[in-house]
Amino acid sequence: MADVQNDAHYLDTPQGRRIAYKRSVGQGPWIVFLSGLKSDMEGTKAVHLEAVAQARGQSFLRFDYSGHGLSSGSFEQGCIGDWAEDTAAAIDALTDGPVVLVGSSMGGWQSLLFARDHPERMAGLVTIAAAPDFTEDGYWASFSETQKATLDRDGQIEMPSDYMDPYIITKRMVEDGRNQLVLRTPLDLPFPVRMLQGTADTAVSTDRATTLLDHASSPDMRLTLVKDADHRFSDGPCLGLIETAIQEVMDA
Repeated sequence: MADVQNDAHYLDTPQGRRIAYKRSVGQGPWIVFLSGLKSDMEGTKAVHLEAVAQARGQSFLRFDYSGHGLSSGSFEQGCIGDWAEDTAAAIDALTDGPVVLVGSSMGGWQSLLFARDHPERMAGLVTIAAAPDFTEDGYWASFSETQKATLDRDGQIEMPSDYMDPYIITKRMVEDGRNQLVLRTPLDLPFPVRMLQGTADTAVSTDRATTLLDHASSPDMRLTLVKDADHRFSDGPCLGLIETAIQEVMDA
């Protein structure tokens, strides 16, 4: 029987941050859900996949990065590198053996960072609208000279979003993002990878998905494009595709 923890628990990381998490202990490999920017572990995909894992007696972990959800800190204090540290700390302390990472949007970038640095832990990877390098290729590349000057002067800039309220992007996030890029150097993913991407996604383009597909090396890597699916990728058919992708990498 899976040992289901219904209430949030907390992990103190080596960096002094407090990470909220929920997990179900069952059979391996561990499935670990990595949420997107300003999202949290209570999102539709995370909760649905946890329920599926529990029904199968599968080990499952979801957590909030610092500055997200129930974890310590504010969003504006954080950056990609901080959240990569949170991810590594959570996986190290709360799971054992092989893991299957399921990374959504920014969580897709986080999953690639973890997979690059800890390939020995990886049983497989599923990405959903993965957004690697978005601080540089999305934000910085699209900023006008005025916006860049504002960011340099004020240390932050407000960004609109189709999927959430306007949010603050800091100079620290952009500068730290340059230390976390994964598409500029070889990216070896020596395990099964399934990538899911909606064609109606206005936050992450299909071009980003094909760029990652072309760039990474893997013995078993497939990209599925879903016509008219948006960035949330959380309706019934899309959730079913995520379930199938997880099962495929575990069976491979």
